[in-house]
Amino acid sequence: MRGHPDVEIVCAPGNGGTAAFATNVAVAADDPAGVVAAARDCNATLVVVGPDAALAAGVADACRAAGIAVFGPSMAAARIESSKSFAKGLMDTAGIPNARWSTGTASDRGALMALVNELDGRCVVKADGLALGKGVTVCSDLDAARQAVGACLDGRLFGRAGDRVIVEERLEGPELSVLAVTDSRNLRLLPPARDYKRIGDGDSGPNTGGMGAMTPPPGADDALLKRVEAEVLRPCIDALAALGTPFSGCLYAGIMLTPDGMRVLEFNARFGDPETQVVLPILDEDFLELLIASAAGTVSPGIARRAMQSCAVGVVLAAAGYPGTPRRGDVISGLDRLDPSILAFHAATRRDPSSRDPGLTRGAAGGAGALRTDGGRVLTLVARGDSLEAATEQAYTALQGIYFEGMQYRNDIGMAQAGER
Repeated sequence: MRGHPDVEIVCAPGNGGTAAFATNVAVAADDPAGVVAAARDCNATLVVVGPDAALAAGVADACRAAGIAVFGPSMAAARIESSKSFAKGLMDTAGIPNARWSTGTASDRGALMALVNELDGRCVVKADGLALGKGVTVCSDLDAARQAVGACLDGRLFGRAGDRVIVEERLEGPELSVLAVTDSRNLRLLPPARDYKRIGDGDSGPNTGGMGAMTPPPGADDALLKRVEAEVLRPCIDALAALGTPFSGCLYAGIMLTPDGMRVLEFNARFGDPETQVVLPILDEDFLELLIASAAGTVSPGIARRAMQSCAVGVVLAAAGYPGTPRRGDVISGLDRLDPSILAFHAATRRDPSSRDPGLTRGAAGGAGALRTDGGRVLTLVARGDSLEAATEQAYTALQGIYFEGMQYRNDIGMAQAGER
């Protein structure tokens, strides 16, 4: 790890990128007992829980019970992400501004449709549970809204995650993502970002887990960050503490800046991507020390320092078929020729030891065997610069050298505000 050469990193389960600098172990990230056993095997002094499903499964709880320091909230506190209805109720109780809403199961269809009709179909339909960032449908008319509700409750489009549905008033305005590291008492705010949710240019097509991100969004200065802390983040951690479920880890607020003021769209209980991939590279602070401080209860409050090159743009390269069923196994080429100033974050990649084409096996990714796609969002290429324009140009120049069959990406990341809802 940069700045910590003596630190050993173990990833569960890891991917084709982490294999270049860490030890990958064949343990599912959402297996509490497996993660604890792996942590004990390598004498881990800190476990960093990344995925939402792992937090919802109680991996952080299991580590704490085993006496292992952990970065990440308990299962109960992580409900701020794993249950949208819980989050909406907490926001109302804490006075956190959000969209008008209703929730229910199939037996409550009448109440759900009453709000749909009142909003004339201009609403957002959400699966209550975790759906890999894709459980949200933005509707413009009654037919689309009825179909979205039916797809969740009747068609089980999102499985159990959609057994309960939230219908929200549709808001308009630019979006803002604010991440903060907390120890349940103190908050350290990271640079703000904006992500691009939909698959197509101009925010067209279905929602995804995120097709790119930029930092900082225009107008998102420290004064706005302090408002987010006072009106959103602080009330949230105070309300969770009052419930007996103190939150430590990374609290992420997805916000819309509407003509009527700030409104919270969602909370995440972790470092959400692709925002994290542009935020962390411009930090002028020791990231590992931030994680340790959260686990130890010693977070220093305030706004994190930014590096000199404090603009960054990240473009996601997605597999054929995404955001539906992605095609897996396509060979990825070009990473060995990537400009060293460009960061390549791996997501759905894997090493294929049976294929050893030397043109595919070395370079930025490292390791042996051809690199192949292994899911929906495959890579994120991140460029940094003194301006958003410079970072955008560098990112799009870099991706021209990367190829895998069926590769998808948006052409407008960093060039305009992420679309309105």
